[in-house]
Amino acid sequence: MRDIETAFAAHLAEDATTLCSCWRVTRSDGTVLGFTDHDRDLTFLDTTFQAASGFSASDGEAENTLAASTLDIAGGFSSAAITEADLIAGRYDGARIEVYRVNWQDVSQRLLTKVQEIGEVKRQTGQFTAELRSLTARLSQQQGRGMSRRCDATLGDSRCGVDMTVSGRTLAATVVSMPSSDRVIVSGIETYGDDYLRYGRLTVTSGSETGLAADIETSRAATGGTVLTLWLPLEVTLGAGDTLSLTIGCDKSFATCRDSFANASNFRGFPHMPGADFAYSYVSGQTTHDGSALFE
Repeated sequence: MRDIETAFAAHLAEDATTLCSCWRVTRSDGTVLGFTDHDRDLTFLDTTFQAASGFSASDGEAENTLAASTLDIAGGFSSAAITEADLIAGRYDGARIEVYRVNWQDVSQRLLTKVQEIGEVKRQTGQFTAELRSLTARLSQQQGRGMSRRCDATLGDSRCGVDMTVSGRTLAATVVSMPSSDRVIVSGIETYGDDYLRYGRLTVTSGSETGLAADIETSRAATGGTVLTLWLPLEVTLGAGDTLSLTIGCDKSFATCRDSFANASNFRGFPHMPGADFAYSYVSGQTTHDGSALFE
């Protein structure tokens, strides 16, 4: 049972009401935005809820179960609110959404109806549709660790323990050009050999796409700089002069962890685990079966 303030409850009991919906969005980068389906801006909680966003919501149902309920919101791209570039950069992925029912004549009369997070986002010709998922959707996510010969930690995180501030592990570079969506030519790292940044990470540190990150497949010396080939194409174009932070990568194997980073004690994989074909193997005179480790 929700506790509703007396004044708001009295308004809800009237024959005619002046209600609207408001959405308060907290992005992963900390930016807070407000939107409403009312025809003028509203302000509360130190947030201006913009009417110009063109938001509209689909029908939703409230369930008293652990089922993951969803609701769709749609709107047009606006330079003053949600931009296509921000959606492409993933700045709304997993954003927290607070949904309010508000008396637009007196915004002190309001009720927080639900807290959700943004799930799938679809874009088309100047419009977007975002799926709002209830927090119970997290219960359907896979929990725990998977068994694999390779490490499941991220290079440099708390589980890995590798110090990425060591010289040569994090590099600064500048964009020279972007000949295709999955290739970026950069300057400033010419002293490093081919594939030095294989499996590494690119993060934009200046320009219109600041904060955008991508995984590096290969790095190769080329005329005018170094060509970084990305695992997945970018939907935006980086401008010449944009600065980047580049980190080296790891192929997640035990040998690399031990030999390249001297970090075998923190290896988060299971290198001695038999492969999937082990059950089909048989004893032969060509193999050794003395109880020693299968992997060195």
